[in-house]
Amino acid sequence: MEEVSSKYKVLFVCLGNICRSPAAQGIFEHIVRENGMTDRIIADSAGLYGGHAGQHPDRRMRTAALYRGYGLKHSARQVRSYDFRDFDLIIAMDDQNYEDLMHIAPSVEDSRKIRRMASYFTTHKISYVPDPYYMGAEGFSLVLDLLEEGCQNLFDTIKAEL
Repeated sequence: MEEVSSKYKVLFVCLGNICRSPAAQGIFEHIVRENGMTDRIIADSAGLYGGHAGQHPDRRMRTAALYRGYGLKHSARQVRSYDFRDFDLIIAMDDQNYEDLMHIAPSVEDSRKIRRMASYFTTHKISYVPDPYYMGAEGFSLVLDLLEEGCQNLFDTIKAEL
């Protein structure tokens, strides 16, 4: 147990935990693995809405991610209050997710762990990761483009701090 607690832990959060946050988790874990940092950094994802709990990521997101080499095997779950204790950083996919997380953070100290994914974009001029659920194939592709950039920059930031 001590080994796990010594790792830097990142939680990705969206509304239902079936599109954006499991994709972010899969991409981030791929980057961590490719950089030989699995012994130091781990990731998970969750949703603010619990209605999809136990479900696999949306089939369209799994297909789009697999096309880019990311296997998404996460089972959806809802954000829990102890996630704020267990994770070092909590990444919100959009402003509503950010606001909702701020409202459920158990303390001011815990709220300082919350960041917007868009704060890690350097080339994309968008302030959030849109929900691709109703957007068609182009939406899933856009989300993956955004998450690839954001997750790489997030990884680089964390690696520089470790």
